[in-house]
Formats: sequence, structure tokens, C-alpha cells
Amino acid sequence: MRRITRTGMRGIGLLVATGALCAATVVPAGAAEPGTTWQPDLGGGNGTGVVVTDGTARFDAATAHGAPVDDGSGTEASADPTGVVPTGLLTLPPRSLDTATTEVDATLEADTPAGSTASIDIRGRRTDGAWTEWIPAGDITPGRPSTVDLPAASREVQGRVVLTSTGSPAPSVRGVTLSAAPAGATEALPEVESAPRSYSVFATREGLVGGTTANGHKIVERDRFVALPSRRALSPDGKSDYSVKVCAPNGRCAFAPVWDIGPWNTKDDYWNPSPERQMWKDLPQGRPQAAAAFEDGHNGGNDQFGRRPANPAGIDLGDGIFWDVLGLKDNSQVQVDYLWTGSQRLSAISAEGAPDVEILAEPRAGAEVVGTAADTADVPVECVHGTGDDAFVKLGERQFLPLSSFAEAPAGLPGCDAGSPPAGGEPPAEPAPAAPSSTEPSPTQSSPTQSSPTQPSPTQPSTGAPAAAGPDSGGPGSDGRDAAGPGDPTGGPEAATGEPEAPAASGAAPADTGAPATTGAPEAGAPGSTGTPGSGSAPATPGTPTGDSQAAVIPGSAQRAPSGHR
Repeated sequence: MRRITRTGMRGIGLLVATGALCAATVVPAGAAEPGTTWQPDLGGGNGTGVVVTDGTARFDAATAHGAPVDDGSGTEASADPTGVVPTGLLTLPPRSLDTATTEVDATLEADTPAGSTASIDIRGRRTDGAWTEWIPAGDITPGRPSTVDLPAASREVQGRVVLTSTGSPAPSVRGVTLSAAPAGATEALPEVESAPRSYSVFATREGLVGGTTANGHKIVERDRFVALPSRRALSPDGKSDYSVKVCAPNGRCAFAPVWDIGPWNTKDDYWNPSPERQMWKDLPQGRPQAAAAFEDGHNGGNDQFGRRPANPAGIDLGDGIFWDVLGLKDNSQVQVDYLWTGSQRLSAISAEGAPDVEILAEPRAGAEVVGTAADTADVPVECVHGTGDDAFVKLGERQFLPLSSFAEAPAGLPGCDAGSPPAGGEPPAEPAPAAPSSTEPSPTQSSPTQSSPTQPSPTQPSTGAPAAAGPDSGGPGSDGRDAAGPGDPTGGPEAATGEPEAPAASGAAPADTGAPATTGAPEAGAPGSTGTPGSGSAPATPGTPTGDSQAAVIPGSAQRAPSGHR
């Protein structure tokens, strides 16, 4: 059984100001040569919910995370609690290939007692250095290969074993065989550089301090990562293969890796084109299923597990991102760039033991801080300003990082245009400024590239923050697990434990009052109180793309969706 999933392309070429950058894409024209076959070392893998002993990978219920049962039809097997089962993931060592491939066969030697499954996801590293998304191999029959068609020719292939179980005995995998067919003859086609897909979605706070994410990361206080409702974009622990840029309505932005699965759904890769979504192909691209269920009654108003979402969330934010970086006091609409879907050059951050590094509005020490990049996160790199210890890398408009912030200095970056002032800096002293042009937009005009408020653009990057949209958090609780601030009594039976009683004095989080904060003026640079819709954060700046507006007045909405985890 073949399942074809396309993902956005990311190139490593330099940005060209005068026009689109064209690169060569490899297109298969045949596969006559013998392929490469290998058996990955199970003991060399890592993940959660799986242990390897004596060369056999066995399901480990103690560390597994919650995920749905797949009945092979592309829909969930049931809507009752048995439809949410513990799942283990074991990421195997990658294999470099002499010849690029677009097709990989996978065979498992597995024992799957009743109530359990064993399958594998495959991804490939393209010639530009970027990974494709993880692609499920589909139904696995012992002794028979399942074929995955990669969306781009790849010279490195990696597998990830997926084990699920609802009882005892548990499943196990004794061996994995992968076979990559060569791409064959190729021809070059022009490829236009594209920005990453960007959508306005509703964000909730992850919480769950002391718990374990789907990739095995142990959640600490004020953690810096995000969760998306599909394992197709789940980075291995400590890595940033899939990272996002999240901007709040107050203009502050964060870059962070994807280390968990949720909220609500676990097979909703809503950022992909509708025909390529793992589930919910009837929904438009950029529309999280939880939002469609909550607002429009999609799927009878239920998520994939048959639960009624308490909010329309499409992303979870680690507490440090939510409180300290974005300065949110309640769940909020945010603008998210899914960085791996574009062809921008990306480089990883190294915070040298700190949780993140500060993003500055100007290329100089002491400039205004406008966000952070979490340790290991990938960030886009455009050009370099200055030299030596004074060198800063431009990420975007009014976004700079010291060159020393990168794990490896991005090689070959062009210098930022010396004839133009750096973003956020002072204009040159001469020539004298001319009178305003009649063609310049007024402060209230929308940018010509602004996303429509009712139709998201799949390639429009966020240049600021989404329109403010804060829900009413004063209603009754729901089946969500976490409140936007510690001490919220509406956490429900699965509420996270081990939360700090009150956030550190960063001015970004509410005090522990036993209920959501609804009084008191917001601190400088932080969003407003949570008492009324739209008060969760500051208004958006003019010309900011917002995509679909998915916020709503939500009773008890300041809660992280459980997504069947832990």
C-alpha cells in the first residue's frame, strides 16, 4: 500500500533580492538499477514508549504516550476510550545512500498480539539538507513490504518504529529491513523559492511539568518547545528538524522546535494541502480540525477521539514560550510559520546552556528585545550585518541574532545591503528625506501582501502578529488538562501536576489567585487581562497577515487539550 505525502521544500541557497531563486529538483524517470537494502540497528535507536533488549524492540507502557488506534481505513477505530491507546516511537539511525531515492520498501519482523500494532514511518533527507515530513508506511503485513513514496529525491533515509498496545502481551519488533530504490534518470526543473506556510491558529499552554513529550523530552518548568497535532512533524528529542515561528498579538515572536503531539488530535497535519492531510481531507488547508469541530460542528463537533474540544486550539506552547517569551496571560490567537515547509535557509541555535537567546530589533548589543529563539531551534537566516564580535544575522524585519548564537556559523551569507538602514535602525543622514509619496499606504491600510482575514495564504510568512483574540476564561471547566495560569480550578481530571504555584516575576503570567486573572492593568510589553474576548493581548500592527480567524468566546478555554497523552 502506497501513501504519497508532499511537503514544502526548503533550499540552502542564498536569498536573492532581485527575484526568485531557482534550484534544481530531482524528478524520477525510472528505477532500473538495483536498490540498497539494510537492517537498521534497533539498539541504536532512541525515543519513548519502546525499550530494546537482546536486539528486540518491545513496547513499554510505562513511558508510552497516548495516540489513536488506526483501523487501516484512514479513520479512527472508535470514539470510546479504547480508541486512545498508548503508543511508543523508536527513531532508528539514518542511512546515507550512494544514489538518491524516491521509494523505500519497509518490512518488519514483528509479533503483534491482539490489541496491538507495529508499523513504521519513513522520511528522507533531500539534497538541500532538509528532512521531509515523516510518512506512515501504511498497513504492515509480516513478510510483505510496505512502500513509501518520498516527496523528493533523498540521499539519506530514516525509519521510526511505531508500536501501540491496549493490553498484554505487548507487541515487539525483532528486525526492520529497508530497501531504497534508486531514483534513476533525472531531469532538472526550475523551483521557485517559497516562504514557509503560515497560519493564524488558536494557542493553548502545554503545562505538564514533569511529564514526558511524545519524543521522550522531560518537560521542565518554563520549557521552550511546541506541540502540533500530528507526528509527521515531530522532531527527535534535542533536535530541531521541525521548528516553528510563533508571533503573539503584542508583536513578540519565538522560534521553537516541535517536540510533542497535540492539542486534541494526533493525525491533523492541517498545514498541508487538503488532499495530503493524513485525516480530515475535507477541511481547507490551514484549518485545524479542533477549530472546525468547536466552531462549525465538524465531525459532529468532536475531535478524532469522539471528544468535544473545549477550545479550537491548533498548537500548544511550552510554559516558557507562553509566559516568558510571548508574554501571554491567557490562551490566544497566534501567527505560526511552519518553517520546514518553505525553502528558506535555516540554521540551528546554540544557547550554550541557556534556554534561549534574545532576538533584537536592531543589529547591536542592548537593542530592544522582540522575542527569543529556543536552544536547538532552527531559524531563517537572510544576511549578516557587521563583522567579528559585532556581527549579527538578520532573521527577518526587526529580527537580529548575534552570529555567535548559532551552533555553526552560517557559511556564505551575503552582507546585508549597506545602502539601506538595518531593520529597526536609524535612516541614513543623507540624502535628505523626501516628502511622503502618495502611493505609500496609510497606517490603516493593509499591506498588499496581507493575508485575507477569511482566506489564509499557504505561503505568506508572518511579519508581525495576528489580530488579538482572547477568549473568556471565566466559564466552567472542560476535559482539557491545563489552565493558562497556575492554580486555575478548571483543569479537569487530567490536570497537570507539579506546576509552579506562580510564574517567575517576568510580568508575563498571572498570579495564583485560584481563578483566571480578570483584573489589574497589564504590564509593559505583556498582553492585557483575560476578562473579555480580545483582551488577552495587544492589538495587531497594521498589515499583519491573520489567516482564518479561529478564536471564539470559550467557557473554560484556558486549558490545554489532552490529546490522549500520558
